[in-house]
Amino acid sequence: MLVLIAGLVLFLGVHSLRIVAEDWRVAQIARIGAPTWKIGYTALSLLGFAMIVWGYGLARQNPVVLWPAIRGMNHLAALLTLVAFVFLAASHVPRNYIKARLRHPMTLGVKVWALAHLLANNTLADLLLFGSFLVWAVLCFRAARRRNEAAPAAGALINTVLTVVIGAAAWAAFAFWAHAALIGVRPL
Repeated sequence: MLVLIAGLVLFLGVHSLRIVAEDWRVAQIARIGAPTWKIGYTALSLLGFAMIVWGYGLARQNPVVLWPAIRGMNHLAALLTLVAFVFLAASHVPRNYIKARLRHPMTLGVKVWALAHLLANNTLADLLLFGSFLVWAVLCFRAARRRNEAAPAAGALINTVLTVVIGAAAWAAFAFWAHAALIGVRPL
């Protein structure tokens, strides 16, 4: 469990710098340069992510069950993750109505993904992993909304339809194949 916790602290800590230390972050980028900052940020993020994957895998070997599984939650989680995948696609497809309206669809996608997994899972490792990401996403979204950023470009219907199609296709590929192949659990 310590590896999982350390990975979460490292990964989410690096991703929280804009939330808790924006001035320090800006000063460091000015001091060392954007390319060096990005290399360090990426290296620490990858290390944290690897520790999360490894630690979660270790924790799944001896699960600490916190509550009985609730019937039907895996179906609700599947529906919620479909929404999360559409939000993820919205963050990358230019000029779609979802991004124009929500402004930070990737962060909202992380919120929905984490909530879905909290509903469908019942172990201490699940609570640590998905609960941490949910809290981080709430704080990140709040901080992002407070920053004075320019609004995304206005949406176009074709780009919005494309966003939903890409998100749904990615969700289907992940739900019906990749989740089992990569994580070892068939969600559907």
